Amino acid sequence: MSSWGNRVKISIFGESHGAAIGVVIDGVEPGLELDMDDIYLNMGRRAPGKDPAATPRREADKPNILSGVLNGVTTGAPICCMIENTNTRSQDYGNLMTKPRPGHADYTGYIRYHGFNDIRGGGHFSGRLTAPLVFAGTICRQQLKKRGVAIASHISSVGEIYDAPFNPVKIDDELIQRLNQKSFPLINEGVESEMRALIEDARMNRDSVGGIIECCATGLEPGLGNPMFEGVESLVSSIMFGVPAVKGVEFGTGFNITKMRGSQSNDPYRYENGKVITSSNNNGGILGGITTGMPIIMRAAIKPTASISQVQNTVDLSTKENTTLEVHGRHDPCIVSRASVVIESALAIALVNLY
Repeated sequence: MSSWGNRVKISIFGESHGAAIGVVIDGVEPGLELDMDDIYLNMGRRAPGKDPAATPRREADKPNILSGVLNGVTTGAPICCMIENTNTRSQDYGNLMTKPRPGHADYTGYIRYHGFNDIRGGGHFSGRLTAPLVFAGTICRQQLKKRGVAIASHISSVGEIYDAPFNPVKIDDELIQRLNQKSFPLINEGVESEMRALIEDARMNRDSVGGIIECCATGLEPGLGNPMFEGVESLVSSIMFGVPAVKGVEFGTGFNITKMRGSQSNDPYRYENGKVITSSNNNGGILGGITTGMPIIMRAAIKPTASISQVQNTVDLSTKENTTLEVHGRHDPCIVSRASVVIESALAIALVNLY
């Protein structure tokens, strides 16, 4: 399915090299005055061709709202947004119908859809489909903002180069605002040149590199979510894995919590100004699938871009023989920076479904 959500539901449509991509959003509250500058900002943070670390393919990614908004205010009806594809080079993908790219969904898509899948630019499997996700997520963020909820992310790592982490207990509003303005968001901006050098090295070697995005949400009230299968972790993880290239999701201290004793990993409670808080946040603001009121902290592992220009081993599905493949086209040597706003948007859609 290309639909997700219960209370606020998104349905994403289109292919990378089709006429357009887009999303239908059901369940957005009526009377929400949309901040279009905020929408354009986030769409621009994700858009290709605006950063030397990204693909040279340029797309304006201007959202065309077809329904559900009147005079800039939501009506309560389904919101339909369409984004035109204007800069495609489908000829670069002609050899992929029978020679699937290693690490990409070409082979699995071929098997699942009996060869009828649109292979151009990855078709419906393309990271280009995250553009309508960002549009939907930004609207959800604006709805959450009315409740005092703020979301931000930063590039936690590129390869083995790490940024400073979020303070898991207290995240300043000033930091959130600064990160939300950046296309290459970092807490410690001193590591940017080193990260960019690693990305450029991958590009020059016709290769790619992955990384980790750390994302936070502040201002959530305690008691949101449900135990078992509709817990906050379950909801967030399920939409995160709908983002192409996400291969892992963790909350709080994540897998490193296994190296701790219970006396270290437990988050002790205390009252502060009449409010229950915890002095640490190893559980990432979630216990029993329900929010504690502390910041939600999660990280998404982003794999290296599958489309690289090196000669790779593959198979020819038409002749059933082993062969090699050299991928053409315009691809990101690292998608981590462009994916940061996508992870924020996916988190926003998940959280708005808790209310």
